[in-house]
Amino acid sequence: MPCRPLVAALVGVALIAAACATEADAPVVADTTTTTRGDSTTSTTSAGFTPDPIEWDDCGAAQCATLDVPLDYSQPEGEMIELYVVRTPASGARKGALFTNPGGPGASAAELAEVLPLILPSSISEHFDIVGVDPRGVGGSTPVDCGVDATELYSVDPTIEDAADKATLLDVSQRYADDCGEQYPDLLGHVGTRDVARDMDAVRAAMGDEQLSYLGFSYGTAIGQVYADLFPDRVRSMVLDGVLELGPSGLELADEQAAGFETALAGFVEFCDAGEGCEIAGESEQVVEDVLAMAEQPGGIPAPDADRPAGPGEATLGISYALYSQSQWGRLDRALAAARDGDGSELVDLADAYVGVGDFEIYFAVNCLDFAWPTGDADAFLAAAKATAVSSPHFGEALVNDYIRCVDWPATPVPLEPVTAPGTPPILVISTTGDPATPYEGGVAVAKRLESGVLITNEGDGHTVVADGKPCLDDLVEAYFVDDVVPEDGTTC
Repeated sequence: MPCRPLVAALVGVALIAAACATEADAPVVADTTTTTRGDSTTSTTSAGFTPDPIEWDDCGAAQCATLDVPLDYSQPEGEMIELYVVRTPASGARKGALFTNPGGPGASAAELAEVLPLILPSSISEHFDIVGVDPRGVGGSTPVDCGVDATELYSVDPTIEDAADKATLLDVSQRYADDCGEQYPDLLGHVGTRDVARDMDAVRAAMGDEQLSYLGFSYGTAIGQVYADLFPDRVRSMVLDGVLELGPSGLELADEQAAGFETALAGFVEFCDAGEGCEIAGESEQVVEDVLAMAEQPGGIPAPDADRPAGPGEATLGISYALYSQSQWGRLDRALAAARDGDGSELVDLADAYVGVGDFEIYFAVNCLDFAWPTGDADAFLAAAKATAVSSPHFGEALVNDYIRCVDWPATPVPLEPVTAPGTPPILVISTTGDPATPYEGGVAVAKRLESGVLITNEGDGHTVVADGKPCLDDLVEAYFVDDVVPEDGTTC
């Protein structure tokens, strides 16, 4: 589900397998064996695949490499694709590798691996290589580059007032899906979270390590859950921050997320109305509603400093983006004040920042594959969006209709099941009470369902919190990774 802008919070500002399920889609718990090739050591991963030892090159302050892995792990001797990997080596006595993923789906883990050592507690980067594997289809890995340009995609009105709105939304979504299906008929069925988790284990094996540690943010928490379920004996330690719950349908999760954005908006309104620094203080919610209504008018809100007006797509997207992090609330205040006065330029800038976070092709490819949708029934999507709008009036319809791409996506969904991951060490599950993108209750449910889940509640606003400067959380994570100290279940920061 949408967890796109998470990585922006870390790097600068934060729904499958296709044609049919195979034995490779069942939980895999295989013994790890070691193979020596020359002076290098590698380990065997799932489905009998043994990767070549990884060979690192210097890439600035970090190291980078590529690794060939099977397109389809049920056919380990078949077609191969390439993964791009970055690590920042441990600066001191190495305890192992800490893999990380910033979310999306569609954001670059390789980029995060270069930045994360600068913002994590120093003892973590002292003792662990920080490793980022660009998921298949993303960044430097075998790419997926298709569909309609994201700016065009999100310039379409996501709220349906008449037959013309419906026709336009369905047309652009169909063109998006058709283009991806024509260009990547084989790859689209193998970009889901199960294969991303297997890829991460292949890199672990290629590095010669028996186990890995993991820090996953947002959608990255889905990768972590699936990895722990497939390879419980290979988990040394794991932290999941901003947790995506697995098991509910795509529409159910979209409905829950819309409620999360309403909660975040209420937090922004309370903050703005209570302070003296907001231009729209005392009328914040009304201004939001006025701006959304203005964007619906023919031609939208003029935006002289942008390349297009702020229509309903840009307005909803821009506001949503700024709600991901409290650090963006001042910018949102200014954008709303200007839009109220007839200049939507800053709203368009916010929307463009959202569009620039990650690869939307992979975002839809993964979501359409990993979650159950009413495929082939566009009216079911649109009706669900109208229903969500009743309880989440500002964001519900637009958010649900974003997944209309999945109605005819050219790969058959293989929905992810709820994860219990028996046999792992304690897994820290960090959930934030005011998280808009991955609501708090989802994290609570995941921590309870995991056999070894340990819930950490962060009282606050925004999407994800580790390495965001909150000592209570960072100290817990540091002690857990470095010193194997497991906090008490139910700890609150």
